[in-house]
Amino acid sequence: MRVLITGAAGFLGSHLCDRFIADGHEVVGMDNFITGTPANIAHLIGHPRFRFVEHDVTQFIYVDGPLDGVLHFASPASPVDYLELPIQTLKVGSLGTHKTLGLAKAKGARYLLASTSEVYGDPQVHPQTEDYWGHVNPVGPRGVYDEAKRFAEAMTMAYHRYHGVDTRIVRIFNTYGPRMRPNDGRVVSNFIVQALRGDPLTVYGDGGQTRSFCYVEDEVEGIYRLFLSDRVEPTNIGNPDEFTIRELATKVLELTGSTSRIENRPLPTDDPKVRRPDISVARSVLGWEPKIPLEEGLRRTIPYFRELVEKEGAVARAM
Repeated sequence: MRVLITGAAGFLGSHLCDRFIADGHEVVGMDNFITGTPANIAHLIGHPRFRFVEHDVTQFIYVDGPLDGVLHFASPASPVDYLELPIQTLKVGSLGTHKTLGLAKAKGARYLLASTSEVYGDPQVHPQTEDYWGHVNPVGPRGVYDEAKRFAEAMTMAYHRYHGVDTRIVRIFNTYGPRMRPNDGRVVSNFIVQALRGDPLTVYGDGGQTRSFCYVEDEVEGIYRLFLSDRVEPTNIGNPDEFTIRELATKVLELTGSTSRIENRPLPTDDPKVRRPDISVARSVLGWEPKIPLEEGLRRTIPYFRELVEKEGAVARAM
């Protein structure tokens, strides 16, 4: 196969490039580096089955030659990013989805949209199943991301129903692992970096809100299987093991050996109280479920951040 992956220099996008290449496929990666970084794909530059195109997907997209798949992963995806880049977030979810769907239609390619658990908002159903419509504040600060993805899902299904495009929609739950940005505002990267620097771990509210954390290797495997499947409807891919934020903070302190303290701060607006995927569909249709527990995933992730923090310290000392 030959596939286009937008957001290829991002955290998940770069791992997805690796997965397709590992299976012998050809990948065209596309990114404009708003939140992605060249370091995530540096190891692929020069690979005979990888080609990179720097481009903003909200503009007309041209890719020469055939494509068997278009996987749309371009988007700011952490609270820090989409609160600082609200217009870009809305545009990549709307215009970017429209442009990539148009490309898939023109090429006769299968299309996969990277959606998110944020379409469920602050859920009133727990755990969240794919048939739950969500509880989202469209005019709150998080609405720029939540509604961009909800619109993207609607656009994807419209292209499937009206134009016959072969589409897939993955709803991604909290994912972590190497190549996350240290300042991306996600809770796992926040806690690990704070612990390694000796800074207080910032827990919002009382830390009793819950999340479910999926290691990137598991997440990418689920996405890959969904792309190859015949499932058109949205599909949850995430780890159903649920932890409180305070439990996560305690685990990070234990695994890093840090003496940092936990510092409580006010809860952000519209912050979800619970988040846990029902993965019954993924289990039955894709034969997929996560294999890597949180502690093992953190053990694999911490060395990546430790190296970044050590480099940061070396640079500071040299100045």
